[in-house]
Amino acid sequence: MKKTQNNGFILIVDDNPTNLSVLCEALNSEGFRFRVAVDGESAIAQAERNQPELILLDIQMPGIDGFETCRRLKANPVTQNIPIIFTTALADTESKTKGFSLGAVDYIPKPFAQEEVIARVRVHLQLKQLTESLEQQVNDRTKDLQKAQVQLVQQEKLSTLGELIAGIGHEINNPINFISSNIPPLQEYITAVTELLLLYEQEYPNPTAKITNTIENLDLKFVLEDMGKILNSLQIGSERIQNLSNSLRNFSRSDSDAKIPADLHQGLDSTLVILQHRLKANGDLPGIEVIKSYGILPEVNCYLGQMNQVFMNILANAIDALDEAIMEGKKSNLIPQIKITTEIDSEKLVIIRIADNGIGIPERLKKRLFEPLFTTKTVGKGTGLGLSIAYQIVVDKHNGILEVNSQPGIGTEFIIKIPT
Repeated sequence: MKKTQNNGFILIVDDNPTNLSVLCEALNSEGFRFRVAVDGESAIAQAERNQPELILLDIQMPGIDGFETCRRLKANPVTQNIPIIFTTALADTESKTKGFSLGAVDYIPKPFAQEEVIARVRVHLQLKQLTESLEQQVNDRTKDLQKAQVQLVQQEKLSTLGELIAGIGHEINNPINFISSNIPPLQEYITAVTELLLLYEQEYPNPTAKITNTIENLDLKFVLEDMGKILNSLQIGSERIQNLSNSLRNFSRSDSDAKIPADLHQGLDSTLVILQHRLKANGDLPGIEVIKSYGILPEVNCYLGQMNQVFMNILANAIDALDEAIMEGKKSNLIPQIKITTEIDSEKLVIIRIADNGIGIPERLKKRLFEPLFTTKTVGKGTGLGLSIAYQIVVDKHNGILEVNSQPGIGTEFIIKIPT
């Protein structure tokens, strides 16, 4: 029974009908699929259109000979990895050396012995399959290693960042709680003292000259009014610091052991608070307007700390892109904006869009954005890990989707899709 081969085929290149007949009979007897070309030019054309598993190539042919045919096949990226076995009556060492130097893997001497043809064909097909399998294993292992490295970096960054931010939030929280808790009694004391002074003024309308001078120098009326305003400012300031402290502690939640239901809007807002200093105008850089268009979202079962890291990486990249566009004058009259839109689609996926109106990303670079260690930033300004980490968190950790749309000269949009 003939052995079934794979879907590939062997290309026989020979202008001699007798040789073709022998080779075709040998291959056919073992169930190999094959095609035939009678000269070098047609062999090259066939191999480019549909790559064979192996080529049996005669050396002496009309037109370009087998050596030149081999050289052209090996120079073409499409066909360079196809094994080539020369079939020839030339048995001299010089011819064999030339063939091997051009990239051939073997010689089959003429006249053909059918058993030898089959044996050599089988060996080189197996070698090709083993080589391809090894290359695929190396590629897979390399990708796994890169993925593991990125995960280690991500975990270390999140752990370090979480500890740092949580520590800062805790240190801020203690003194601000002390300040805010003392504002209400201080306000009561000031109100009571103010009422007492007014009562003294009513009961003793004619104070001594010394008291009168002191009141005038102090401008008592203004002081009493201003103390209330100062207290109000202290109250507003302490509330803002408390909000910042809460945002820091919310951002730092790692939740590394288990997913929990979380409000992603809260995560976005916390991240924006932390990036507020980069959104404000600074020197030659104008302020960046953040436009929030939040839909109604359910709580999402997620690792909130890791999702916050995704938001941080994408928003920081958007700010970098806008700063670069302004500093290098790549977009004249640019009013920098970042727009954040959230919604839930018909498939119950929470969709978060983060878009900037910067210079955009060229198509050739866009395809590589999520590769580890790839960065479009100048040396010293980016590690190439931020977006690859974001991709792993969204896709691998949350079974979500992370996409990028970008048009040069218009801007870039990152789309995060997370199942609820």
